[in-house]
Amino acid sequence: MTRLAIVGAGAWGTALAQVARRAGSEAAIWARDPAIADAINRRHENPVYLPGTGLDPAITATADLAQLIAGADAALVAVPAQFLRDVLTRLGAHIPADLPLLLCAKGIETGTLMTMSELAAGLRPAAPLAVLSGPSFAAEVVRDLPTAVVIASRDPALAQLFSAALGSPRFRPYRSADVTGVELGGAVKNVLAIACGILDGLALGDNARAALITRGLAEMTRLGVAKGARAETFAGLSGLGDLVLTCGGAQSRNHRLGVALAGGASLGEALAGRAVVEGVASAASVAALAARLQVEMPIAAAVDAVLHRGMAIAPMIEGLLARPRRAE
Repeated sequence: MTRLAIVGAGAWGTALAQVARRAGSEAAIWARDPAIADAINRRHENPVYLPGTGLDPAITATADLAQLIAGADAALVAVPAQFLRDVLTRLGAHIPADLPLLLCAKGIETGTLMTMSELAAGLRPAAPLAVLSGPSFAAEVVRDLPTAVVIASRDPALAQLFSAALGSPRFRPYRSADVTGVELGGAVKNVLAIACGILDGLALGDNARAALITRGLAEMTRLGVAKGARAETFAGLSGLGDLVLTCGGAQSRNHRLGVALAGGASLGEALAGRAVVEGVASAASVAALAARLQVEMPIAAAVDAVLHRGMAIAPMIEGLLARPRRAE
């Protein structure tokens, strides 16, 4: 597995192309915008999503999906979660049915409440599947700062192949067989990061942030276990690791959105000019999935209420603080 097709030229897809090159793999990127593909090919830079960051000159880009896939050993799908269905459908005409896929989006599809691997398995039933998650800001990954992630697959050999294709001294993929747990950790942490941004925007303090992260982790774990995941997965990179990173501040789009909302911006104003903020759609999906599985997730439900149900932030905070005291 040395020739990787990367579907998506956002910050994460671009960073993964750089990761692949450092690992000795060939990397080609599909960009929906031909201008981005042209900039990557001519200037070795993604001027929209990673401006000012030089890319390996061997990375190529195209706006033609068929050209991207020709001769590839595997595809890394790095588009936002709510676009995965459309992209996989478009890929169907171009890729072998059994081409291995590494799903790199963090989210749950609205409406169907499917994880990314559930969605892909329905559309590409013959394709070997793995998922990539963990604490990884693209801007740091592309600069070769030390990063650890997790690659999960029900096929250990496939996880090993992807680890070898991407791993390097400063990009360390760990392996897991708990696909469901790894996916849910990546989806729920974005919702909790919005909550943490609201908390920080209101200057409620470090004590409150620590409490939110801890209780949010408990919510994440309850949901995962109810859906068949292993509880210990959420103490790892795709759970606690990613939660701590995304709740940490400036580089997190979800956290910044929460800060903007706390400052009085409407959701539309807070989203204006931003790249996709996965936690917005995930808040509704996570809350709906929790209701379906009869799992109590008060923080996630509160974020959903603020984003999608017209609840003001002040009563949302008061409602969380007024919850009955109980055993941890």
